[in-house]
Amino acid sequence: MAAPDIPPHTSPIRTPKQLVIVVLLAFIVPITLILALAYLVTSGPRPDPDSAALSPEKVAERIRPVAEVTIGSAAGAAGAKTGEEVFKTVCMACHAAGVAGAPKFGDKAQWAPRIKTGEKALLQSALKGKGAMPPKGGASNLSDAEVERAVVYMANAGGAKFKEPAPAADPDHDHAASAGQPPAAPAAKATKTSAKADGKKVFEGTCVVCHGTGVAGAPKFGDKAAWAPHLMHGKDELYHSALTGKNAMPPKGGNMTLSDDEVKAAVDYMVGAVK
Repeated sequence: MAAPDIPPHTSPIRTPKQLVIVVLLAFIVPITLILALAYLVTSGPRPDPDSAALSPEKVAERIRPVAEVTIGSAAGAAGAKTGEEVFKTVCMACHAAGVAGAPKFGDKAQWAPRIKTGEKALLQSALKGKGAMPPKGGASNLSDAEVERAVVYMANAGGAKFKEPAPAADPDHDHAASAGQPPAAPAAKATKTSAKADGKKVFEGTCVVCHGTGVAGAPKFGDKAAWAPHLMHGKDELYHSALTGKNAMPPKGGNMTLSDDEVKAAVDYMVGAVK
């Protein structure tokens, strides 16, 4: 008996045009899937605002005051900031949520061994920097007295009983009083020059606290893989996140003395390191 005829094998690709389409789809489909997955990973669902488990950014947000009003007082004489003001504008970036090993504000267990070293030792660490903390918490414009007030404010909240330093004397006020004249009006605060902001200086003074080692989810400086998903959203989005805060990072990295241009310059500097 004769064997049945078997139709020859035929390929679904019959023309050059169909071959080109198949090749293009082989590239486009995987790339589209990869981009979609990357987007889903980097823009995951926001945590439930009513959840009992508070993330570091929520802690910082809840501690941050709705509005700040500066009122003249004995501790804030001669334009100096109080310990609480320095904490809210500089120190809160790390100490509110305990970022990078910083003792968390109000946590007596974490502050106890540090308080035992004494106020002078704590002040020297704050002035000169220690561990991930840069000198003066990255706010080099603070006076030593302002840093000391912040140290005392945080230490006392953690169980210490340090005496808050007296405000610095105002020589203009004292001279006017001795001459029987009213004190001169305080000089207007000097405005920042229009010179181009130094992104490297801002990074080394503020951003390095988290971006230097990649703590709290911050993309590590110079790590292209860590920065890749952030760069996908564009530099404007990076500016917005740095200025207004995102996740564990407070607005302007916790250093509210920085201008918007300085913050943007720091972003440019960090982005430039991974391009």
